[in-house]
Amino acid sequence: MTKVIINIDVPNLDAGVTFYTTGLGFELRRTLFQRSVAELMLGDAVVHLIEQNEGTKPFPAASKSRTFERHWTPVHVDFVVDDMTTAAKKAIEAGAVQSGEATTHSWGILTPLSDPFGHGICLLQFSPSGYDSVAD
Repeated sequence: MTKVIINIDVPNLDAGVTFYTTGLGFELRRTLFQRSVAELMLGDAVVHLIEQNEGTKPFPAASKSRTFERHWTPVHVDFVVDDMTTAAKKAIEAGAVQSGEATTHSWGILTPLSDPFGHGICLLQFSPSGYDSVAD
C-alpha cells in the first residue's frame, strides 16, 4: 500500500466542502464523478466527500440505512491543530457541534466534536512531548 484515502459521506456536497474547507482548513482539489465527489487535501491527506442521500443503504445487504443525525462509529478522524482555541472556534463557527469539554492530558489537548453531518471528529493539540509521553 502506498496511500490512504478517507471517504466521508455527506448529504450535500456543497455544504460538505464548505465545512471541511472553512472549518478545518482543507483545500478543494477537484470534483469527480459528475460533481458527486469532492477531493480535498490537507497536507498529504486525501479526503473524498461523497454525496449520498439520507435513507439509502451503505452496502446492498445493510440492515440500516444512512442517517446524518449524530451517530457513533468505531472509526473517526482526528485533526491535529497548532492552536486548539482558534481551531475549535473556527470549526464550530463552520457548523461543528462540540460533543464534550476539551480535556488536557500529558500528550496534549483533545476536543471532541461532530461535523454538521453527524460524524464524530476530534481536534488534537499535542504537547511538546506528544504521544512520546505515553509510549510503552
